[in-house]
Amino acid sequence: MDSGDHGVDCSDTIGRIYHFLDGELTEERRQEIQRHLDECPPCVEAYDFEVELRQVVANRCRDRVPPTLIDRVRSALMEEERRRGSGLVPGAG
Repeated sequence: MDSGDHGVDCSDTIGRIYHFLDGELTEERRQEIQRHLDECPPCVEAYDFEVELRQVVANRCRDRVPPTLIDRVRSALMEEERRRGSGLVPGAG
């Protein structure tokens, strides 16, 4: 679909999909792109694909931190706080 009266064409819409999804556009630009998506099935298909891809990545690509690592970091932070409180760390206080 071309730009019609909205000032946004398919290449502009597709090029800004990531910015649109991330909320990085002005409200005016978001509305223009939303109107285009409402009227252009190929662009809304690309939009839907990106939304679904983000959901898959978010659900599948979560790093699981081993409990032993969490414990080690917690211990190191507590030791650091203990040292700062006792004046053993240079520049503390």
